[in-house]
Amino acid sequence: MSLPYEKYTHLLSDQEKAQLDRLLDVYGKWPLELEEIWSLMDKVWNEIGCNNKRLNNEKIQKYYMHPVWLLNGLFIESHALSMMHRNNISDWIVEHNIKSMLDYGGGFCTLSRLTAEKNPDMAIDVLEPFPAGVSRKIIAQYPQIRFVGHLARTYDCIVALDVLEHVADPLQVLAKMIQATAFNGTLLIGNCFKPVINCHLPRTFYLNNSFRKIASAMNLDFKGKISGCHAEIYQKKKNSQNWLKIKMLEVIYKSQHNFRAATTKVVDALMKQR
Repeated sequence: MSLPYEKYTHLLSDQEKAQLDRLLDVYGKWPLELEEIWSLMDKVWNEIGCNNKRLNNEKIQKYYMHPVWLLNGLFIESHALSMMHRNNISDWIVEHNIKSMLDYGGGFCTLSRLTAEKNPDMAIDVLEPFPAGVSRKIIAQYPQIRFVGHLARTYDCIVALDVLEHVADPLQVLAKMIQATAFNGTLLIGNCFKPVINCHLPRTFYLNNSFRKIASAMNLDFKGKISGCHAEIYQKKKNSQNWLKIKMLEVIYKSQHNFRAATTKVVDALMKQR
C-alpha cells in the first residue's frame, strides 16, 4: 500500500506518522471509502473518551488536534466527490470576483489552496482553531494565504464548509461570521446536521430542517446553492441581530425537532411489536 502522506513525509513529525500508520493499518488500503474515514474518526473519538452530549472541552481539543484530521485532509484530496465540491466552490468564488475570503475551519487548507491557485491576487485567511503544523508548512508556499487566530476584519466572502455541526453553539458562531462579512457580502455555508459521525453534535441537528429559516432571521438572504455541491449561498443584508427573535425561533425549532424524534422512536417501537 502506498502511503497517502508520502509527499508530506518531510513535514510530519514521527508521532504524526506513527498515528497515521496505526489508523491506516485498520483497513490496510488506500484510498478509503467515506464510511471508512468516518469510522476511523469515530475510533479516535472513542479512544479519547469524547461524548457528544456531555462535552468535555479538554477532550474535544485533544480530538481536533489528533492526526486523524490530517488523514481526513488527505482523504478529501483523494476523494473525487469531495474535490469536486471544493473545485466548484473555488470556481464560484473566482468567477464572482471576490477580493478577500475567509476559510472558516479550513483544516488542511485544500479549499484555500485551490482558490489561491486559480486567483493568486486574492487575499485568503484561514481561521482554524486547531491548525496542524503540517498545514502551516504547506501554505508557506502560498504568500496570499495566512492563518488567523480570530475574526479581526471584514471579508467579501466567508466559507464555512462542514463546520457548524461540530460546534456547541452554531448560532453564535454564525453570528460572528456574519459580523465579519462585508455588507452585501457572501457566506458560503455547507452543513451536515446529521448523525453520520460522532463529532456531529446532536444539539445541532434541529438545524437540519430549520437552518435557512434561522439564517433569514439573522438577516441573510438565501441565494441558492452552488452547482454540484451542498454549499448554500447567503448574502448579508444587515449588521444588527434581533437575538430575542433568534432565540425564540431556536426554542421553537428545537422543540419541533425533539417532538419528531420522540414520535419516531415511539412508532419504531410499536412497529417492532407487530
